[in-house]
Amino acid sequence: MLKIHRLLIPLTLSLLWAAAATAQTPHRFPFRADHYDVQVLLHPDDQTISALARVDFIANEVSRTVVVELHQDLKVNSVKLIGGKPLEFERDRTYPLLLTIGLPDAVAPGKPMSLEFDYTGPISSEDDSPTKGVRFASVDKNSAYLLLPARWFPLTNYPANRYTGTFKIITPDTMYVAGTGKADPPTMQPGIGKGPGQASYVFHCDRPGPVGTFVAGPLQLNPIQVEGLTVSVFTPPVQATTATAYGNSLAHIALYFTDAFGPIQESGPPPITIAQMPDGTLPGYAAPGLLLISARQWTTKANDRLLSQLAAKQWWGDRVLPATSSDTWLTDGLSRYAEAMYAEQSDGSAGLHRALEDFAVGALMYEDTAPISQAGRLQTFSNEYRSVVADKGALVFHMLRTEIGDDAFNALLHDFYKKYEGKNATVSEFEKMAIARVPPPKKGEPPINLVSFFSQWVNSTGIPEFKLEFIVYRTRKGFKVVGKIHQDLDTFRMPVELRVDTEGNPEYKKILVTGTTQQFEIDTFGRPKPNGIVIDPNNNMLKSSARLRIRAFVARGEGFAENGQYYEAIQQYQHALDLQSSNSLAHFRMGEAMFNQKNYQSAANAFRAALGGDLDPKWVDVWSHIYIGKIYDILGQRERAVNEYSLAQHLGDDTAGAQEEAGKFLQRPYTGDAALDAAPAGTPPPTPTTTAGPTTDVDPNKPVLKKRP
Repeated sequence: MLKIHRLLIPLTLSLLWAAAATAQTPHRFPFRADHYDVQVLLHPDDQTISALARVDFIANEVSRTVVVELHQDLKVNSVKLIGGKPLEFERDRTYPLLLTIGLPDAVAPGKPMSLEFDYTGPISSEDDSPTKGVRFASVDKNSAYLLLPARWFPLTNYPANRYTGTFKIITPDTMYVAGTGKADPPTMQPGIGKGPGQASYVFHCDRPGPVGTFVAGPLQLNPIQVEGLTVSVFTPPVQATTATAYGNSLAHIALYFTDAFGPIQESGPPPITIAQMPDGTLPGYAAPGLLLISARQWTTKANDRLLSQLAAKQWWGDRVLPATSSDTWLTDGLSRYAEAMYAEQSDGSAGLHRALEDFAVGALMYEDTAPISQAGRLQTFSNEYRSVVADKGALVFHMLRTEIGDDAFNALLHDFYKKYEGKNATVSEFEKMAIARVPPPKKGEPPINLVSFFSQWVNSTGIPEFKLEFIVYRTRKGFKVVGKIHQDLDTFRMPVELRVDTEGNPEYKKILVTGTTQQFEIDTFGRPKPNGIVIDPNNNMLKSSARLRIRAFVARGEGFAENGQYYEAIQQYQHALDLQSSNSLAHFRMGEAMFNQKNYQSAANAFRAALGGDLDPKWVDVWSHIYIGKIYDILGQRERAVNEYSLAQHLGDDTAGAQEEAGKFLQRPYTGDAALDAAPAGTPPPTPTTTAGPTTDVDPNKPVLKKRP
């Protein structure tokens, strides 16, 4: 009978997990990983890793099947019981991230069991990444990073699981490693002959959490002590002078969030690490006690917007975790909104509303893909996920704040964090706490209905676009505005604020909009100005408009362009231009995509159109001239290139290092060779092999951006 069971294991597992994999996430995990001992060796020459991982599991149910997620490009050499023989295992054919292992005997619920995994392989592919197009891990000759979402070691219940672990990272001795956990002093092993040596870094993660993220490279430790907080800043040596700015910014951010949400630990602020991460597809990433910022985002002055969003994940994404992948609004949406909260703290209402507009643009990109409450249908860190969960999610938190008021909202976040610190929470649990915080209605205003609110914004898709029609009548006491508000969501129900600009003081009134059309009347003392009625004057509500739709199309195009999908990007930019033909940013990005396709004539035309458009944002002007100059250089028209670079310098705009870029190519021609063109100004140009250029006379006027502002 035992032999029959063993023969049935692979078939049974395949049938069981084929059904589960069709939904992609969430999966059933009969066992939960509780502790890891991982040793990983980086192989920079062939850009692979090899690893041994001992994993201590606890059974969630009676089972003889262990299921984990492991990067699909990693070849599993063996899986063993500790001290036992190799076990049978297989990759799921439908969802190759899943690895299933058959045990010789069933394990009862709550009982421990340990396995040892031996695996090796590449891990840098964006195509085979757990989220296609997003690089969560990379190994090359100079640097490496291993982020938890890469599943570079066997995971269960991502992103909801907590565990402890010890991680040993072995690298060439030219690299320094920073990561989650408390680090031992590194141990060095000299190389043989003139070969490089090895360095071993051991990290102890004793507090359960989503640990297991590391970065390696030519980094230098710069310890910073500020406001009672210890910050370890790791930068390349040439950027060591930026450490103080990052340490100071993080200290101010951490103090603000501690007041807003509560302390991360009662014994005082824990030490935290900020490290520069090699450029990839993510601008930054946060793990327990660790903030990683990509090289392209690392500037002399700290980017407080990005830094505050990553710092907020120490509260929402470490100390409070989602119960399932569909509950990530509570972590990723709230940490995104915390970015706006800190912008308001540091820059006032202007900073808040700049952030809210960015969120609105992001939300409009892919909002109709899924409701927030079904985030598990989306791949984490994909453009769709960021649009629905992070950007729309952030605005939903802001709308909740405007609904219940600042005091009730701040108390809600503080109480929610206190209740679920060190635990996992669901969206429904948060909704219940929010409903309990609803204040009594103010006189003359409609009552707050958060059941309807959450149904509209969390459990449904759809963003309203408001239209207004009204007539003004003279009355004995002044004027009466009689009108209708129209929008296209049939089940919509929400108070909407109107402002009536008059010859005197403006009048404000909240109108409960129910359904697609809502009538209203507003009495004013002063005469209303022509077109003087504004819906949602403080832009506190997520709503669509022609201007935001244009920006959303451009943002979608930028997302495609970042992944090298230039044809798809151009289509999105054209959608924006169909709505507004004078949009300089859309023309500019169109030219950028064509420039990268080496379609220089069309790129030149797009840049000229950008210069003749609305020049919003202003930096389009200077960068267009720089890239037109690059096109002329490539086409062998040096005189005209110099003229464009000179025009860029004359503008004086230094957005994203424009002046340095223009000055560099005034001194020597742009070649299109990345290594040669990256050399600093003053480097002599290479000896040309030919001076012949194409016969086509190109007339461009705006360039394309590598360092995007």
